[in-house]
Amino acid sequence: MQFKPVEDIREFLKSYAAEMNIEIVDVEFDKRNETLTVFIETENGVDLDTCEKFHNAIMDPIDEFDPSDGAPYTLNVSSPGLDRPFKTQRDYERNLNKEVEVKLFAPLKGKKFLEGVLCGFDENSVTLNFNGEEVKIALNKIAKINKAIKFD
Repeated sequence: MQFKPVEDIREFLKSYAAEMNIEIVDVEFDKRNETLTVFIETENGVDLDTCEKFHNAIMDPIDEFDPSDGAPYTLNVSSPGLDRPFKTQRDYERNLNKEVEVKLFAPLKGKKFLEGVLCGFDENSVTLNFNGEEVKIALNKIAKINKAIKFD
């Protein structure tokens, strides 16, 4: 099965998302299962009702757009999940001055896992406040960075 480029699908869905105050975080294809999944986010988080409303809003237009060149596929709309890795600049912006978890490929200061406050970022690195010290980490040294998950 051949799908249109993810960027084209994301661009097509942008106006529908904007009308509903939804941000498209990611678009993925699973060719094995013939599935197109659109991951969404809102300022207040994503619940099942939000996913259903967005799915219903894009179902007919996306079929007309024909992302699979006429082949059958399943459309899913989903929350990206609490522990999803940061992929976009918007992910970093949304989590600036918040606690994040960073998993490294190799130890830094003797640790491969750091938890701290995201103080800054640019196209090459992130800056964390880790144990009261600002630490700059190159993005190519990071295996995964995501929002810190705290359960009370």
